[in-house]
Amino acid sequence: MQAVILAAGKSTRTNPLTLTRPKVLLPVANKTILQHNLENLKGFIDEAIIIVGYKKEMIEEYFGKKFQGIKMTYVEQKEQLGTGHAVLPAEDYISGRFIVMNGDDIYHRDNIKDILDYDYSLMVEKVKDPSRFGIWIVEDNKIKDFAEKPKKFISDIANCGMYILDKRIFDEIRKLKKSEREEYELNEAVNSFAKKVEVKYVVSNGKWLPIGYSWNLLEVNERLLKEMRSSQIEGEVEPNATIKGNVSVGKGSVIKNGAYIEGPVVIGENCSIGPNCYIRPFTSIGPNCRIGNAVEIKNCIIMDNTRIGHLSYFGDSIVGFDVNVGGGNMSANLRHDRESVKTHVKDELVDTEREKFGTVIGDGARTGINTSIYPGRKIWPGKNTMPGEIIKEDLT
Repeated sequence: MQAVILAAGKSTRTNPLTLTRPKVLLPVANKTILQHNLENLKGFIDEAIIIVGYKKEMIEEYFGKKFQGIKMTYVEQKEQLGTGHAVLPAEDYISGRFIVMNGDDIYHRDNIKDILDYDYSLMVEKVKDPSRFGIWIVEDNKIKDFAEKPKKFISDIANCGMYILDKRIFDEIRKLKKSEREEYELNEAVNSFAKKVEVKYVVSNGKWLPIGYSWNLLEVNERLLKEMRSSQIEGEVEPNATIKGNVSVGKGSVIKNGAYIEGPVVIGENCSIGPNCYIRPFTSIGPNCRIGNAVEIKNCIIMDNTRIGHLSYFGDSIVGFDVNVGGGNMSANLRHDRESVKTHVKDELVDTEREKFGTVIGDGARTGINTSIYPGRKIWPGKNTMPGEIIKEDLT
């Protein structure tokens, strides 16, 4: 079987992280989003058709022509005009029934197995606020109709963006008119398809991990690390360092004396951790990172080749690739009034609905010593801060 994976978009809602790389290449639990999906598809498919566009060369270089036995085929969507438009370029490569999935959410292996139990099916999730989602209207375990973000309650069955279809879907896509968003929507084509062919649905039961905004990466990272069942220590742990709980340490990494690591935590290869630092639960540290003396990190994603200088604190934060954090940096992650943290996404102030959310720092940024960052403020790629600077607004 083949899978068509949509990975062409720019994903501006996850800026500044996606200013420098495609969203599907963002790491959670030290694997890229797309890698998680490919590994969960392993054994079910023999070919992945990746629909690429934005920074396509990075995806092609990362995964190559074959990944863990799966043939990798790259098809370019030259203009991003919606999910339906994204599927069309795959038409000439499809030979039978196939899976379609969004490349920037993570789909559980169990759910993939479940939707394959039917000839034609899709995955859904029951939600508390249907007005925020595309909603399927169902009857007798079959798809009957679709509504985009209905203002009145008609169903609580939300679309998850994973389907089992066949080549007839392409004719339905060609009939589409642009939506209010000026896009060709795949779910509208699937709705038309379901009026001609019986399409079943499978409930995710909380296993679908959507990633709409940057802070969703933290939630997904936590969920994935909770699934760790044991420690795997391939690096060196010096005698007076403490490892508690499930912790993974990659080859060539050194956990120095006085370090205290409380799992679940994953640390990549060739890292230097400590001495005398505290790595708290639900933290992922990518390969080739340096975490200095007396640094505390809690519930964070620290991406590859990043250095965090001595006497710094980062909580509930995401630090990109090749970042250099000066000594004494502090990322505040809690408002004094205990309200949820809000942050700007493009021109809109968005409520993260998180009590604790620190910072997001883009690739290649450099911070001066004693930089302090307000909750929910972000630093764009390649930006620098002065010693002692206070970041009250996004540094773009």
